[in-house]
Amino acid sequence: MDPRRHEYIVEVFADQTFVADIVKGVLHTIFFHRYFPPVRPSLYMPSASTSHSSSHSAQSLPIPLPSILDPPEISTAIDSHTALLVSQLTPQSSTSSASGASRGEIVVRFYDRKRRKTGITTGWLGRLGGGGQTEEEVCWEEWCVQVIVARPRSEADRIKVRRAMESSLQKTAMKIVAIVNKDKDHIPPITTSDQNPFPYRIFVNPKQQESAERGFGSWN
Repeated sequence: MDPRRHEYIVEVFADQTFVADIVKGVLHTIFFHRYFPPVRPSLYMPSASTSHSSSHSAQSLPIPLPSILDPPEISTAIDSHTALLVSQLTPQSSTSSASGASRGEIVVRFYDRKRRKTGITTGWLGRLGGGGQTEEEVCWEEWCVQVIVARPRSEADRIKVRRAMESSLQKTAMKIVAIVNKDKDHIPPITTSDQNPFPYRIFVNPKQQESAERGFGSWN
């Protein structure tokens, strides 16, 4: 296994109407290829609650994408983090960012649980420390989904955005499949009987959050 963390960047381009469904579809595609327990194949179906119009249905997405329905916590995590991203990309008023584009990102990290020795191996402190060992999570793969939300102002612009959105989604889906089929040596061995051997975390705009935290820290 390659001990280095592998990092991948994929792009999502959409308008405000479709951004939530497309981001969810891309995240489901990533998890579908990185959730190793057996799953029942299913197509991602945009829910009515995320569509801005009754005319938007599953056929609105340019290409079919896989999804994970079980365990439900994966879909729940995808929904909640996508909603947070979209809320941050949505203009707060009709005059702010009414045209142009907004940018954001969602990062998914997969971890392996590793045991490492501690400095204390004997006595009651050693027993509290698990016999001189402790468990830590080491990130072995990171997916950065860069999201660009376009806001077309005319019908001609909407047609151009729609075409670009379809092309972007197709390229992104093909890129994910190509990566998971090619890069396999860095995947850790499965050494646990847990249903999901590799924990995951999802972050929304982590660079902005880290920058804000550094800014607050400088005031102390």
